[in-house]
Amino acid sequence: MFISPAYAQAAEGGGANPLIQMAPLVLIFVIFYFLLIRPQMTARKKHMEMVSNVRRGDVVVTAGGIVGKVTKVLEGEEVMVELAENVTVKVVKSTLSDVRTKPQPAANDK
Repeated sequence: MFISPAYAQAAEGGGANPLIQMAPLVLIFVIFYFLLIRPQMTARKKHMEMVSNVRRGDVVVTAGGIVGKVTKVLEGEEVMVELAENVTVKVVKSTLSDVRTKPQPAANDK
């Protein structure tokens, strides 16, 4: 008696514009592109360029944190890295996290 049945009212106007409904999704994609995807692509491009330009004598840091000097650039995707005197290892180029330039000799100022 006290509870009356609820009936849905018919929507007036035929609903919202589909372009308005898609606007938040498009906005989210644009934000993701400029804040996440694009910077990641530029960082990857920079890393690939750095790795492809590695040459003999460069000091490199591997992904594991090992610092060594490139003694030979091999065919394909490998380089020989000298870790200590008479200790060389073969390293895959893509695992190089940093390529430092050759250390310059200190200038003698007299």
